[in-house]
Amino acid sequence: MIAPRISLSHRSSTLILLIALTGCAVGPNYKKPTPPSTAGYTAHPLKNTEGVPGAAGGGAQRFVAGLDIPGQWWALFHSHALNSLIEQALQSNPDIKSAQEALIVAKENVYAQQGAFWPSVSGGFSALRQKTSSQLSPVTSTSTLFFNLFTPQVTVSYVPDVFGLNLRTVESLKGQAEQQRFALEATYLTLSSNVVNAAVQEAALRAQIAATERLIDVNRKMLDVLKDELKTGYTNTPSVLAQEAQLATVVATLPPLQKQLEQERDLVVRLAGAFPSEDLTQRFQFSSLDLPRELPVSLPSSLIEQRPDVRQAEESWHSACAQVGVSVANRLPTFMLSGNAGRTAVEIGQLSNPGSAFWTLSSAVSQPIFDGGTLLHRERAARATYRQTGEQYRSTVLTAFQNVADTLHALDQDAKGLKAALDSDRAAKESLDMTNEQIKVGYANVLALLSAEQIYQQAEIALVQAEANRFSDTAALFQALGGGWWNRQDVASNR
Repeated sequence: MIAPRISLSHRSSTLILLIALTGCAVGPNYKKPTPPSTAGYTAHPLKNTEGVPGAAGGGAQRFVAGLDIPGQWWALFHSHALNSLIEQALQSNPDIKSAQEALIVAKENVYAQQGAFWPSVSGGFSALRQKTSSQLSPVTSTSTLFFNLFTPQVTVSYVPDVFGLNLRTVESLKGQAEQQRFALEATYLTLSSNVVNAAVQEAALRAQIAATERLIDVNRKMLDVLKDELKTGYTNTPSVLAQEAQLATVVATLPPLQKQLEQERDLVVRLAGAFPSEDLTQRFQFSSLDLPRELPVSLPSSLIEQRPDVRQAEESWHSACAQVGVSVANRLPTFMLSGNAGRTAVEIGQLSNPGSAFWTLSSAVSQPIFDGGTLLHRERAARATYRQTGEQYRSTVLTAFQNVADTLHALDQDAKGLKAALDSDRAAKESLDMTNEQIKVGYANVLALLSAEQIYQQAEIALVQAEANRFSDTAALFQALGGGWWNRQDVASNR
């Protein structure tokens, strides 16, 4: 088809250009929040933690202000098993894949809405066979009652964004896309942190099981000693029965620990994106984990740029700000320009004749006059949502600073708690060994032995928990500071 030439008057061209170029975006313009003016996270200056020789995770830790966080922060634990497990989790966990698809959806919605900035062009072709009434004038110039009608045509329509309705809509959708982007980063961070915590808990359970098995062995040996003494008359039956009860008590603590270990393994497998029947080769013990010695303490002004949840809240605020503009623009006039051009002929071969061409140009404007207050109340709701998301952003920032402060306090106390737990464990072990020797020479009774065993058992479990706390809270600090997503190879370093 040969398209006809359409000539517009100079005045019409100027009007269309003026409308297209003088459009403005109504509603408030979003302003990026000012970073908090606070100088630190805690009321008192941070002190480096002291080392605790002889305990798992007993190395001294130093806080380094402004130290950047690596994208793979978990590699600082120097565990090949942990690195491979997190790599598998990031590749196979369905939560990651779901977040990735949600980001694609959000981006495509932005691209789809951006199409409204351009004219809409559609083409069509119709073929008609018709007979007119002989009582009417013939429709065609050939005066025949039977005729065919072939009509190819092109329609162009354009809605100038005079008041920024589409501009604000795109801005709002971009904010939602950024929310999904940081939701993906939050998913990465949460998943990697959960894997580290699961590995630490597995190591803690294995240590508790080993400690419990040692206690069972001690109690069995002591029961054998008492039974031998019963035969020779150096002890009595109640003492033997008391030791048997103590052994049974310690043995009863083992199955719950083994159950917890099996369930923790199920969690590790699930985080890796596998089924519980697909056991993994990675096993974790404290001896396979190194405690990071240098801990980053990001500047407070940088924290709001690093935390994915804070960035999500900020983009939600941005999107809500743009929605105010959308609600305002919906109450203002809407302009529309359209044009239609084509050819019509009774025979296909005649479509190229100059006389078969036709075209039309039209413009329209519409203005809401009465809608029962619907648009007004939608604007008020949009403004209230804007204020609400602003307060939610501020709440998220406060929570982020609290998370960092809580973790810093925990790390400070963890070192002190680990030292106290190790001292208690060593003292309890010495007391138990001394009581065993006294039992053999008759200077202690069974009650003293039972008491020493209980104290040692509690000290062993407390030591394991103190060791686990130090590893877990170290991982929690990296998570609280944002996890270094801006240094990952697969993420643009745009903070």
